[in-house]
Amino acid sequence: MLVHSLPVEPQPAPCANVGGASAGRHLGAYVLGYAGFRSGTGAAINHRVLPVAGATLVIDVDGYGAVVTGPRRRAVIAAERWGHGVTVGLTPAGVRAVLGMPMGELAEAIVSFDEPALVERLAAAAAWGDRFAILDGWVERKVRQARHGIDPRIAAAWEQLQRPDSPGVEVVAARLGVRRRLLEQGFQHDVGIPPGTVARIARFQRGAGMLAGQVALGRAAVECGYADQPHLTREVRAMSGCTPAELRRHLHLAQSFKTAPPTPA
Repeated sequence: MLVHSLPVEPQPAPCANVGGASAGRHLGAYVLGYAGFRSGTGAAINHRVLPVAGATLVIDVDGYGAVVTGPRRRAVIAAERWGHGVTVGLTPAGVRAVLGMPMGELAEAIVSFDEPALVERLAAAAAWGDRFAILDGWVERKVRQARHGIDPRIAAAWEQLQRPDSPGVEVVAARLGVRRRLLEQGFQHDVGIPPGTVARIARFQRGAGMLAGQVALGRAAVECGYADQPHLTREVRAMSGCTPAELRRHLHLAQSFKTAPPTPA
């Protein structure tokens, strides 16, 4: 589970979330997963967008608009608001195929998404499963129509660097038969953040998942590969703007997941 964003202000009730993987297994190179969300009141609220290594499409089905948040190194308070809708996690290849641009153009940004026909179809669907099926069909069409892709070595490195057992940038580059400098240049264009930062964000996200699961800080630090608990604390502060205790509290209030496959978005 990846955590995309958290409410800025405390909610009277936990936010409800339901996750779903793409039904089309061949879409795995493009889509990380789907999620349905509703704020504690159902009203649109401000969010703190956390560091993620991919892009996320956020569609509010109650008419508050839609945005794409790009990869980022540090949390930011979004000017836009959302309260009830769906998110789509996209890989670098997914951004190129679905949005028609390299993900590097979205780095550290939040941009408007304008596809009213899709938003209307999602709003008209009553069940989350129906909404996810609509998204599957939409992504499949976009992939079929895509004219350009990304270097498969960049896609492979992006995926490998996020694994808990990742051997590091140098080894990944060597395994893929590319010099580190060329890998970094490819990441600048097709990812938007350096390879080492992708691995760092993945480690932060694993730590956030453990905090959400009420795992002790010391254990989370060890299992996520931090040098020690103070190292984890520094990284959480630097990347989320919160202390681990604050982040744990926000996650507890924001992440009330319904029974469904886990979502990375």
